[in-house]
Amino acid sequence: MRRKVREGGLGPAPVLLALVVTWVVFQCLNENFLSPRNLSVLSVDIVGTGMVAVGIVFVLLIGEIDLSVGSLAGLAGALFAALNVNLGMTEWLAVVIAVICGTAIGAIHGFLFARFRVPAFVVTLAGLLAWSGLMLYLLGPDSSIHFSEDGLVATLTSRYFSAPVLTYGLATLCTAAYLLVSLRDHGRRAAAGMPCRPVAEIWVRTALLAAIAFTAVSVLGRFEGLPLALLIFLGVIVASDLLLRRTPYGRQVLALGGGVEAARRAGVDVTRVRISVFMVSGTLAAVGGLFVASRFTSASPVSGSGMLLINAVAAAVIGGTSLFGGRGSTWSALLGVLIIQSIASGMALLGVETAVQFMITGGVLITAVIFDSLARSAPESRGRA
Repeated sequence: MRRKVREGGLGPAPVLLALVVTWVVFQCLNENFLSPRNLSVLSVDIVGTGMVAVGIVFVLLIGEIDLSVGSLAGLAGALFAALNVNLGMTEWLAVVIAVICGTAIGAIHGFLFARFRVPAFVVTLAGLLAWSGLMLYLLGPDSSIHFSEDGLVATLTSRYFSAPVLTYGLATLCTAAYLLVSLRDHGRRAAAGMPCRPVAEIWVRTALLAAIAFTAVSVLGRFEGLPLALLIFLGVIVASDLLLRRTPYGRQVLALGGGVEAARRAGVDVTRVRISVFMVSGTLAAVGGLFVASRFTSASPVSGSGMLLINAVAAAVIGGTSLFGGRGSTWSALLGVLIIQSIASGMALLGVETAVQFMITGGVLITAVIFDSLARSAPESRGRA
């Protein structure tokens, strides 16, 4: 156990423990914290920042940083609103253009970084400034554009599913899918003579997943039901996780994070992978920006504020993704944003000033970075010994 702690081999356990402690503390201080209403609001509030954080995970996995995601999110919301409201374009087409814009900008950042060797920090810092300026230009003198409360984008955060057959059926389907995939992987690895997870552990994990899924459905069903936004967010996380863990591309991303020269010698197209992760980051930043705009049914500078960038990076790191590359998963974004938003929600219920919330979040972030640094230095120390 001590060796696992030193090497950072406990996985998501410390983050899950921190989340449980956070919830218990706030529930003791205010009995409304774990109410169906507050948890429902929390489950929608995490989506915008969480989407951006998932994109950040891809960039962090190769040991780089993208400082432009906050302004990119705001630009996507402003572009959608300008096209839809000011130019009368249909919502679905405006959404597609906004997301493609995020992908293209991410490609530009990645190209400048990969081809011209301009540090990612500098490229994306310049992007932060440039895209913030373009966002303000699109918003015009009023600095905000309101769009329909009944339209496609507004529905992203206002649509709920309350039918028990649908919600409990979805929980059952997800649990069964996890069990079948895990057992299939176990069989394949065992047949190939590779290390594999014990069957008993698979059943325990499945039972825990079922408990979480059915509890969430039950609690959220007591308010308005399962939010569409949460379902989309979880779908993106699962798809991204499968991409990273089960495809050659994902293995190339992780290999690049472990060492550029080693990855190049292994046949990884370093330039292509670097450009692609910034494209993923830009795309998900745009999607996250649309969810943030949906929450307010308007595009404004708030959608692209620096706090969105800070919270997204903090969520990825707090959730367990290493700042040094090569270690982490997209589930880190979910765990990290849950902790950050839980702190914000609890503080709001207690009437605590926002300044205190920032200080607490900063403390949690620096703690996560310290553990990350210790986990990284432990193998290096053994190598020198």
